[in-house]
Amino acid sequence: MYTLILGILLVALKYLEIGPVAQWSWWWVLSPFAVTLLWWAWADMTGYTKRKAMEKMDERKKDRIERQKETLGMAPRRPR
Repeated sequence: MYTLILGILLVALKYLEIGPVAQWSWWWVLSPFAVTLLWWAWADMTGYTKRKAMEKMDERKKDRIERQKETLGMAPRRPR
């Protein structure tokens, strides 16, 4: 995500001819988009994206169960 934001920023600077970016080749300016594309392809192929989504859902489920237990007045279990 950071490389996508960097790419957008560099394109804006190149287009508006601001700072040293105006002198750079378009290949350098557009390279963060290629890095972003490679990252997304890798994340999808390896299951990284799906794993992070599942971890987030599990955490939300755990938090929801704990809130319900507190609402019912049940003390959370202590680790043994």
